[in-house]
Amino acid sequence: MAKKTTKFELSKEKKEHMIAEIQSYFRAERDIELGDLAAALILDFFCEKLASEFYNQGVADAQRYMSEKVEDMLGIQKI
Repeated sequence: MAKKTTKFELSKEKKEHMIAEIQSYFRAERDIELGDLAAALILDFFCEKLASEFYNQGVADAQRYMSEKVEDMLGIQKI
């Protein structure tokens, strides 16, 4: 089955917040002042190339958690 890629859509407010966080990180850790465009391009890169990995890990973690809870539920069966 082919992998379907989905573009991650962010609200304007969330995107602005993330851009500000990227700028803050570069300022604090690298002593580099990034403009809005440069920070937005970095964010776009992460969304396009890396976000699906974090999403998939979240799905796998949720599946593992739910499986554990279903197993717990079987323990309350009456015999």
